[in-house]
Formats: sequence, C-alpha cells, structure tokens
Amino acid sequence: MIMNLALNARDAMPDGGTLTIETANTGAPPDRRPTMPTGQYVLLRIRDTGAGMPPHVKQRVFEPFFTTKPTGEGTGLGLSAVYGIVKQLGGFIWVDSEVGRGSTFHVYLPAAVDAPVYEPPADEWAAPVSVQPRPTVLLVEDEDIVRRFTRRALEQRDFRVLEAATPEEALSIAGATDSIALLLTDVVMPRMSGPELAARLRRTRPALPVLYMSGYPENLVLPGRTLDPSVRLLPKPFTSAQLVEMIQRVLAAHAQRA
Repeated sequence: MIMNLALNARDAMPDGGTLTIETANTGAPPDRRPTMPTGQYVLLRIRDTGAGMPPHVKQRVFEPFFTTKPTGEGTGLGLSAVYGIVKQLGGFIWVDSEVGRGSTFHVYLPAAVDAPVYEPPADEWAAPVSVQPRPTVLLVEDEDIVRRFTRRALEQRDFRVLEAATPEEALSIAGATDSIALLLTDVVMPRMSGPELAARLRRTRPALPVLYMSGYPENLVLPGRTLDPSVRLLPKPFTSAQLVEMIQRVLAAHAQRA
C-alpha cells in the first residue's frame, strides 16, 4: 500500500520534488464525522509537490484501470488496489489535490487496541529447507524493491535465480538457457502481462511450472478468467518462507505429473 502511494507520488514529480510520509495515532477528523466513526486511528499521510490533479481526475483516481499515463506506461490498478486494501481493513482514504501544488493522500486505519505484537522467528532467513539442488527460477518483476527481496529470499534458500525487470528481458534470458525449472512472475506489468509471458514461454516449454505474484485480487487482474490448474497465485505481500513454500508446492506438483 505504501509502495503504491509512494510510486504514484514519484510519477507525479517527473522533474523532481519532495515526497513526505507522515504517520500518527489520532482520532477521526471533525470534518469527516459522522461518516467516520469516533475512535482511535492510525494515520498515514503521503504528500507530494507534483503536478496535482484537476477535479475530474481526482474524482476517478481510485477507479480500477483509470490512468492518465500514456498507453503502456501504467495499469491503472495501483491506487484502486490501495483503496481496496484500506476498505478491507475497515479504513478510510481520500485525496486533497490542487493543480500545480501537489497532492496529499490521507489513510485512516482503525487502531488495534491491545493487539499482540508479531515477532518473526529469528531464523526466518536461515532456516534449512529441503529443495532439489539449485533449481533455476526465472524471476520477472518490474518493481526493483520487490525483485531484490525475492531474489535474496530465493538465493538464501539455494535457488539459482535468473532475474528480469521486464517480460521482454525474460524472453531473451529464456532463449539462452534450457535449465529453467519454474517461472516466477508478476501478473500486471506494462506492455505484457504475466499470463501472456507464460503463454509465450510455454510454446517451447509446454510443461513449465508457473507461479504468479500479485498484490491485486485475482478477479481484478484476471477478470473473467481462471488460472491454469498447473500454476498457482501467491498474494503480495509475502514472507520469504511463504515464497519458498509455494515454490516447493508448485515444483512438487509438477514432479508428480511428470
């Protein structure tokens, strides 16, 4: 959620600017009552000094597939996904924007009172996992930070990783090797989607196992379609342990069918 809001702010400042992220424990703002119930909230505010939005764009900014970017440069799903996550958590989100003065996104999430604090296991990265000797994973992810995390998680578990930032780069890499054990790809990417990439690769590798990654609901990124039974979908965000477990399941299912 924070990443999508930050990337949206970045794109609004092509010539540079200032991105400010603020958090606070607070109550419902008076001007939002009675729409927002009283109580304690966690506030996330993301402000940019970019171009801002005219009223007609501001009204549609959370609509799925709405984008002001040129064709091929945006999916129109980032802010709609943020909106969906906020609503699933029982929160509220809105944007203040003025052309030439930037935009401010306000996110209010209900505060969890006396909630237990999650403590990840100390060995989350180093826990031994039983896998076949260095299976090769073709990783395709256009977001640098997600790609770096995923590669690190896989290499820590003794996978060999071939890394691509675009589907086109992935096709080039795949054309130079026969050792790919699994395709691990984002679903929504500019110019070519993950399912389209998988279909291209499966022309010459019909049995190639596929694991999709997505931060969006399946019915949003694949409307009217269902995933091939031989592939799986891993929801973002995920931990390194969840990633490796899902890959092992896909590879094990593939081995049983072979």
